[in-house]
Amino acid sequence: MATCPGSTMNRIDVFWHEGMLKHYTGNGVFDTGIDPGFLDVLEKHPENSDRVRNMVSILKRGPISPFVSWHPGRPATIPELLSFHAPEYINKLVETDKGGEKMLCAGTFLNPGSWDAALLAAGTTLSAMKHVLDGHGKVAYALVRPPGHHAQPTQADGYCFLNNAGLAVQLALESGCRKVAVIDIDVHYGNGTAEGFYRSNKVLTISLHMNHGSWGPSHPQNGSVAELGEGEGYGYNLNVPLPNGTGDRGYIHAFNELVAPSIKKFEPDMIVLVIGQDSSAFDPNGRQCLTMEGYREIGQIVRNLATRHSGGRLLIVQEGGYHVTYSAYCLHATLEGVLNLPQPLLPDPIAYYPEDEAFSVKVIEAIISYLKDEVPFWRTA
Repeated sequence: MATCPGSTMNRIDVFWHEGMLKHYTGNGVFDTGIDPGFLDVLEKHPENSDRVRNMVSILKRGPISPFVSWHPGRPATIPELLSFHAPEYINKLVETDKGGEKMLCAGTFLNPGSWDAALLAAGTTLSAMKHVLDGHGKVAYALVRPPGHHAQPTQADGYCFLNNAGLAVQLALESGCRKVAVIDIDVHYGNGTAEGFYRSNKVLTISLHMNHGSWGPSHPQNGSVAELGEGEGYGYNLNVPLPNGTGDRGYIHAFNELVAPSIKKFEPDMIVLVIGQDSSAFDPNGRQCLTMEGYREIGQIVRNLATRHSGGRLLIVQEGGYHVTYSAYCLHATLEGVLNLPQPLLPDPIAYYPEDEAFSVKVIEAIISYLKDEVPFWRTA
């Protein structure tokens, strides 16, 4: 197991298990799994093992490697899954796995090996959270697939079977944390995590995503600013639907003006950063135009929020990111920011993407105005 220079403040504990590579998602036209019969070359499903192989290798052999300590993952147990998911849903997944290949919803394929990989993703994320909760490190990163933030308590969605981040949040609450904040920067709405804690005032979920709306029965949530939670949870689900092409400066404006004040008001004991590099400028699944510079600054902001408000405790959970090369580079940049390194360790291979944040700033200001009218803890100074 690698050791890293300095104290735990200069180290990221990465949890990983190669068994997650055995989740096979197939080939076809993008994520459909369909061969139309008139293409010579069929591409891999965007959520394929290559994307994660590059994430692992860049952390092992890239310039950030001296700051990374590696830890083994493990499969989750069925009782652990029931802390977030309904028994009927878990039973359905177990039975489906016995039957071989099946598409659970659009683009979401449970093939032989997929269920074992999903259990590893969930268990590995739980191990990473426990590592932080037990005081063995301040920052842990669960490098996992299949992703999880679309998986709701009772159904699969958007390439996701089990909600890895949601399970980790539940573990934190059960372990004595009074309040947990989730910041989700995947390009799609973290609807599954939001649904799991929609009626809780102990979990603040903040999702910054492109304004994609609902995409069918598996994803009934719209990700709109009006989806604020219910009952005791009203006001504790904050959605930030950003216009396409928001870019680095627009995202940083959203963090400074909306995310950071929300974390300050909420005062969590633990912060969970849900990352997806599909918000990048070159991802096939998104249109948000973040570059390495933006990811680096987001990582730095979130680390500083954790230092100020959660005793430095931060769990990072991997979600999307489908450009096989650039996703790995953007991950590297995010973790550079989390480490608060004075200079970038890697240059951006695709470099500058022109952007204009003016429209994004107007949208973010409108969201803030809405929250001040609707959300109790946003009304106070």
